[in-house]
Amino acid sequence: MIFSLKRTAALSITVLAASLAFDAPANAQGLFDTLFGGGRVQRMQREEFPPPPRAERRVPQPKRTATPAAVAKITGPSYYTYKADPLVRVDFGALSKSAQPVSFELSLGGTSFREGLAGLDGFDLSAEKDIAKALADYYAANPDYIWVSGATANARAQDAVRVLGEAPTHGLDAADYAVTVPATGYSLDDMAARQRELMRFEMTLSARVLRYVRDAQNGRVDPNRISGYHDFPAKPLDMVNVLKTLAHTGEVRSYMESWHPQNAEYQALRVELESLEASSENDIVVDPKLFLRPGQSSPELPKLLQLIARDYPDDIGQYSEVITRLGASEAYVDELVPVIKMAQEKVGLKPDGVIGPRTVGELAGTSKADRVDKVLFALEQMRWLPSNLGSPRVFINQPAFTASYIDGDTEKLKMRVVIGRPTNQTSFFYDEIEQVDYNPYWGVPQSIIVNEMLPRLRRDPGYLDRSGYEVTDSKGRKIPSSSINWGQYGAKIPYSVRQTPSEANALGELKILFPNKHAIYMHDTPQKSLFDRDSRAFSHGCVRLKDPRGMAAAVLDTTVDHIAQKLKQGHSSERVTRKIPVYVAYFTAWPEMNGKVEYFGDVYDRDAHLKTALEKTEAVRTPSIRQVSQADTEF
Repeated sequence: MIFSLKRTAALSITVLAASLAFDAPANAQGLFDTLFGGGRVQRMQREEFPPPPRAERRVPQPKRTATPAAVAKITGPSYYTYKADPLVRVDFGALSKSAQPVSFELSLGGTSFREGLAGLDGFDLSAEKDIAKALADYYAANPDYIWVSGATANARAQDAVRVLGEAPTHGLDAADYAVTVPATGYSLDDMAARQRELMRFEMTLSARVLRYVRDAQNGRVDPNRISGYHDFPAKPLDMVNVLKTLAHTGEVRSYMESWHPQNAEYQALRVELESLEASSENDIVVDPKLFLRPGQSSPELPKLLQLIARDYPDDIGQYSEVITRLGASEAYVDELVPVIKMAQEKVGLKPDGVIGPRTVGELAGTSKADRVDKVLFALEQMRWLPSNLGSPRVFINQPAFTASYIDGDTEKLKMRVVIGRPTNQTSFFYDEIEQVDYNPYWGVPQSIIVNEMLPRLRRDPGYLDRSGYEVTDSKGRKIPSSSINWGQYGAKIPYSVRQTPSEANALGELKILFPNKHAIYMHDTPQKSLFDRDSRAFSHGCVRLKDPRGMAAAVLDTTVDHIAQKLKQGHSSERVTRKIPVYVAYFTAWPEMNGKVEYFGDVYDRDAHLKTALEKTEAVRTPSIRQVSQADTEF
């Protein structure tokens, strides 16, 4: 049977109009307050919602409990107080007991690992717990030097120390990996002291190399400790095997560098970091948080006008007299509004004449210091993702409000998206696309049922029946909403609620699924006007697509015509037969396909949380590097 959207005529016109403003949320706050009551909308309900028919009002209501269950709320994710990995003292006790002589260099000036073990007595080497354990385990089973030959640091050690010294090119702090290298000259009269120095160098370098490798693969911070919005799988690392490989390879540099992300985006960010560090500071810096409407004033306005006059000389002809006369004015008068609108249009923004962070960011850019920070954060975040991002893939960058379909080196599709509002943030994670649902049902999350539906259901248990929703019990049986005593439930409701397919459905005509615990997916939306805005954080957490048919066709490797035909056939699903990773990412600095890095506003203020986590990590690591000097890492 051909599916017909005309069946929505049975829906309340008022409910249909309100539903158009919402999508299927990951975390819900305010949706049903807006639809059915709460605050300002309660007044709208009283004044605008027509009362139910008299016959409907006579429907018997379920018996109320004497004492209703307490009103409950299901809370969404939160930000945590970050706790960095503590350092522990490396226990060399087992090493000293189990080590057996492996090699003796009895020639003049020679030394052996066994003879050098005495140098560990009283040695206070601190490292992360897993690194400390790996050191003890490796050397107990392999009691021999990796970084020492004869009585000097060997070529393998030289390569390792040089790589550690280049850590800043990857956005890392060289001080975290600093090692005191034994001088090439030493006294034959005090070989015991030389052996002690070499043994301590051996252990310190191994500890710092392991830290470097771990940081390169996983990042310096654990993103899942930052907030509940961060969700990344662990990346196992066999550190004992790392040391085994280093003990036998002649390619120390390439091996150590192989642990960094191996993709073009990471390399583009490294190039950007190098370019920024070599550049001078912006000569005109405008407050990135400036927000100015016509009629208001700010000392930042003359700076912005100066930038427009400098950067768009060919476009200000008709406004040159105004800029000359009012260029030093702090008052945003009506005569200056067309100048700002012209500049907004030139940089691809909606020419509304309102000066906000997006306008400032596009016209003035961000300061050098801010851009450096954003790139450093992006390099760290890249380590949370797979080294190989995969192809094809879908990449959603929340601060940019865009989603792209990328195949090989080609961005075949790019579109605007709407993401979660700051109170209902979209999470940062990656997954794999599984299917496309046509004319979808919307399964209402428990958080919405509890937080937003339940208060209304306690007053009006039948409103779901009237509004195009189905209620089912734990066995999948449909239950009239009006027959349930909602007052007896708090945070745990034994029913499921879903909205049937229709033009009023919050998901629009299709959704693209990559099942995850956050209940986030990509989907259509009836509310198209939001895509025209520059800042598009309006959803409850899911990602609304401006061109859902195009994205569906891309992931299914088919045509838009095929998608259109499927939509005509009613509710159905189609599996994605290829492996397509999807990144629901959050980067305030991100390279375009041509390698040019673009910068975006921090819509959820997550960079600040990441900065705090990095600072706490550095604070913990500082005591372990006090004994070494950056200058001592040079050969």
